[in-house]
Amino acid sequence: MIDDSFRRHELANGPPQAVVAAAWRHAHQAASDCGVEVRQISGKDVAIGQEVVREVWGPQQVPQSNLLHALSHAGNAVLAAVHNGTPVGVVFGFLGWSGGLHLHSHMTAVTRGHQSHGIGYALKSWQRALCLEHGVTEMRWTYDPLIARNAHFNLVKLGGQVNAFFPDFYGAMDDSVNAGDHSDRFEVSWRLESERVAAALEGRERSPVTAGEDIDIPADFDALRRTDPAAGREIRLASREQFMRLFAAGLRPEWGEHGYVFAAPAGASIQRDETVSPTHD
Repeated sequence: MIDDSFRRHELANGPPQAVVAAAWRHAHQAASDCGVEVRQISGKDVAIGQEVVREVWGPQQVPQSNLLHALSHAGNAVLAAVHNGTPVGVVFGFLGWSGGLHLHSHMTAVTRGHQSHGIGYALKSWQRALCLEHGVTEMRWTYDPLIARNAHFNLVKLGGQVNAFFPDFYGAMDDSVNAGDHSDRFEVSWRLESERVAAALEGRERSPVTAGEDIDIPADFDALRRTDPAAGREIRLASREQFMRLFAAGLRPEWGEHGYVFAAPAGASIQRDETVSPTHD
C-alpha cells in the first residue's frame, strides 16, 4: 500500500488533475470504441496475458506467471483487453530511470483477427492515464523499424518520437514472428503531456514532413521475410546501414507517405553518435 504522504507528494508534483481526468476519459472512450474491457490483472489472472502472448508470438515468448505477478504487485500494471469474455490483448512494462523517469512498455500484443481495430490504441491510452495519475510523464518502447503499420501507429496515431536506433537490440530471437531475422529496433519516446501527443490523440492532422532524406520501407515486411527470407535479410542489412548513418548525423525519423523522412529534430540538441548501440554478438 502506498503511504499517504508519498501519494500527496506524487499528486502535488505530477500533472494537473484536469490532465489526469482527461486522460482517463480518453482511455475509457478508446476501450469503448473498440468494444473491449481493459482490466488490470495479477495473481492467477495473469494467465490471460500469457494466453495472448502465446497466440501472437508462440510459446517461446510467454513470460513467466511469477514475473507478471511480481510486476503487477509492484505497481507496474499488467493490462488485458477482453472482448466478449475472450482475452484479445495485453500490455505490460516497468519503470526505468535511464535518461529520466519513464515507463518502459516492454510488450504489447493483440491477437490475430483483432489487430487494427483500436485495441492496441486503447491499451496504450490506458497505460498513459495510469502513468499520468502517478506523476510519470514519459513512456518508451522499442519497435521494428521495418514494420510500416507499427511505424504509423507509433509516430502518427500516438504522436511518439524516435530517439534512438539499436541494431540487433535483443540478439537472436526464436519467437514465431522474428525467428531468423535480426532484432533491429527504434526506441520511441512518448511525451504524455506534450502538444504533439495531444494533437495526435485528438486526431488533428499534422503537416506532412517533406524536407529531409526519404527512406522507403516495404509495405508489408512481415510477409516479405516469410516468403523470401533472403530478400528480407538484404533489406534489413541495407536499412541498418542507412539508419546508422542518419542517426550518427544527428537526424531523426518522422513518418511520411511511403516511409521515413529523416531530418534534424526541431528545437532539439542531439549529440552525434550517442544513440546508436553496437550490434550484439
